[in-house]
Amino acid sequence: MKKGKRLRSALESIDRAKSYELGEAVRIIKSSAKAKFDETVELSMNLGVDPRHADQMVRGVVDLPHGTGKPVRVAVFAKGDKAAEAQEAGADIVGAEDLAARIEQGQIDFDRCIATPDMMPIVGKLGRVLGPRGLMPNPKLGSVTQDVAQAVRSAKGGQVEYRVEKAGIIHAGVGKVSFDEQALAENVRTLVGAVSRAKPSGAKGTYIKRISLSSTMGPGIRLDVPSTVAPVETGA
Repeated sequence: MKKGKRLRSALESIDRAKSYELGEAVRIIKSSAKAKFDETVELSMNLGVDPRHADQMVRGVVDLPHGTGKPVRVAVFAKGDKAAEAQEAGADIVGAEDLAARIEQGQIDFDRCIATPDMMPIVGKLGRVLGPRGLMPNPKLGSVTQDVAQAVRSAKGGQVEYRVEKAGIIHAGVGKVSFDEQALAENVRTLVGAVSRAKPSGAKGTYIKRISLSSTMGPGIRLDVPSTVAPVETGA
């Protein structure tokens, strides 16, 4: 595949064999992002797991301290007072049987889906539609809850859901290139820390094998794993 001039130029500034310290990688990404839109900064983690085995699945949610910079549309399955709470908290779509009908017709115009426990008999029938898209509400991820207002605020405030793919890789957006360096670094370390703590019981050998960072239109930069997993330093 022919590389564009912008990507070729960015590649020239990167040593592909080097593992970069997080701060340096963030600086390179910010300086080399030349697209006419605010590119997303994306994190990729290669894990030493086989998600086909239940005891090696890695999945969870984490609140990024500086958000993602991306607007998130939230749908909520709820009735009565809970529906009103969801709307007041900023949910984009709220409904019950009517929302289920929309989804069955292919109208899936949202990024996150939340439900109260009493709605799960309705939501459960949508598993074949929502499941493959990663949108199925799950009590372990906080998206099946009575506190729909807090769930909506978290989803819109920078909460990221991560899930390991078949090849043992996690992909997630951790901000925009317009974010300052410290905000991006803190978001990266927060996500990496959450994945590190989510190490499953069945994982053997090296758990976090490789971490790379890139912008939407830019090349991947390999990060130094030990320094990236280290705690976030805070100023005095």
